[in-house]
Amino acid sequence: MDSLTDAKHLLERASPEVQRAVLAWLRERHPIHQLERQWRVPAEVILEAIARSTDLSRRGIRGLIAEAYFDKVVTAGVRGWVNDTPPGNHAFDCLLRHNEQVVRVQVKSQRRKQQRPMMASEGYRRLSAGKLVVETQRTRAGKGVEGADTRPYRFGEFDVLAVSVEASTNDWTQFRYTVERWLLPREMDPSLLLKFQPVSLEPDGDWTDRLSVAIEWFQSDIVKTISS
Repeated sequence: MDSLTDAKHLLERASPEVQRAVLAWLRERHPIHQLERQWRVPAEVILEAIARSTDLSRRGIRGLIAEAYFDKVVTAGVRGWVNDTPPGNHAFDCLLRHNEQVVRVQVKSQRRKQQRPMMASEGYRRLSAGKLVVETQRTRAGKGVEGADTRPYRFGEFDVLAVSVEASTNDWTQFRYTVERWLLPREMDPSLLLKFQPVSLEPDGDWTDRLSVAIEWFQSDIVKTISS
């Protein structure tokens, strides 16, 4: 540890140019992530590509970041439950298991509009002002065997909705949770989830900031619909 302390002291006294040169030297020897080796490109170039991307691409990347934080931070803090998500594409992002009990969690990000948090009154006339918005449909459109739109989620495809509220809190570890069967249905087809759902930033009877509470709500079999 004395050598490490000495090295830190030397670098603290070094000029910014020398510090950057040392960082570049270290980065050549110590990749930040295995993806750098797989893609044969440094992390700095990947970040620059993201910085140049469109708003739609960034939205997708933010969604992936929210999922990563959920997997790494949130699921580790739910006592007794383990992340047992199977490989492949599913209507849920995370499957939590406790003995024979399972809970399927879909992770979404709070919607932005013009680079700011979107409010409910801007998304759909059915939604009242003062709440945040999450878009509950798949990113990519498609058609089923009978030509039906596969982008909307159908009730029963997952159990708990986790919404990253980083856009409002500047904290990637912050999520709001509710039960999937409580979400608002579409007017033309009640078997489908409404595209825009209102989210309460403050915990209430519809939304909680604790995944363990949302799991209890799901297991309680309470039948209700969140306030619009």
